[in-house]
Amino acid sequence: MTEELIIAGFGGQGVLSMGKILAYSAMMQDQEVSWMPSYGPEMRGGTANVTVILSDERISSPILNTFDTAIILNQQSMDKFEKSVKPGGLLLYDGNGITRHPEREDINIYRVDATDEAARIGMAKIFNMIVLGAYLKIKDNVKLENVVLGLKKSLPNRYHHMIPDNEKAIHRGLEIVRQIQTVN
Repeated sequence: MTEELIIAGFGGQGVLSMGKILAYSAMMQDQEVSWMPSYGPEMRGGTANVTVILSDERISSPILNTFDTAIILNQQSMDKFEKSVKPGGLLLYDGNGITRHPEREDINIYRVDATDEAARIGMAKIFNMIVLGAYLKIKDNVKLENVVLGLKKSLPNRYHHMIPDNEKAIHRGLEIVRQIQTVN
């Protein structure tokens, strides 16, 4: 099993953190991983994306042009990466700020309104964990208990008090993700 994915959005949305947590989680399962971030010079508001590869085999290169999965968190990323999803692949997106929804008919499309849910709960910082929960509902390549271990490994100790809130957010993402389109 090899899963090649890109997570893309604005800086400050937790894009890189989500990728890092997935990578650590897969390592807890003795998988090979690659985590390659890409971001502009801005701290927040600029574009950010991370390529993550999870595999049972050695990974020959972290450089990808197409992806099994794209997790899209803003319109600029939708415009850039929708066409890079392999036919039959997965596109998961947050609907907030998306003006042109996915148009491809040869991929599986899911939507999670994580921004709205994080605002409803009153905790904007857990947005990315809601999205991660949605991904885990669709793809079962990383076990939930390893995601919690990945959180502990990737978060600085000063944020460990937030792990229970992050776990709740992951569970909420599992519940609210919805399927838009499935292809065979």
